[in-house]
Order: sequence, then structure tokens, then C-alpha cells
Amino acid sequence: MRVTEKGQVTIPKPIRDKLGIVPGSEVEFVAEGAEVHLRKRADPPCLTEEEIAAHFEAMRGTIDTQGMDGKEFIDWLRGPRDDLDAG
Repeated sequence: MRVTEKGQVTIPKPIRDKLGIVPGSEVEFVAEGAEVHLRKRADPPCLTEEEIAAHFEAMRGTIDTQGMDGKEFIDWLRGPRDDLDAG
């Protein structure tokens, strides 16, 4: 297998199939002594609804909206829009 000028190599289809590597997959090269191994990166674990709810609950009350309601705060964050606020 030859390395291109850009440092790229093509992973043979049987290897891609065996490892489940598809376009967009994350892989990593791991140096072990004089050898380099290709590994498919593990997908990050998905959070459960309960874990997500716990994260949001932990953040509750941590943002100072300076008395603005939700819409006012979002508008303030976004700032003026040239297409709506011309004048």
C-alpha cells in the first residue's frame, strides 16, 4: 500500500467491511513499538433521557437573564438583525 503526497492511504474494502468503517467513521492509528495499528474509534456513549434531564437540572438557575423573559433573552443574545432592524 502506498502513501500519497498528502499522507493518505486507502483502507482496503475487506478491512473496512470487517471493522464496519463507513464514510464518516472515526478511526485512529495506534503506534505499538515498530508497528502501527488502525482501529475504528468507539462511538461515544449516548446519554439516557434521565442523564440529560439531570444535566439540565444541574444547570437550572445558573444563567442571569437580567429579568428578561426567554424571548427577550434570546433576542438579546442574537443581537440586532440588519434585515429586520434597519432604520
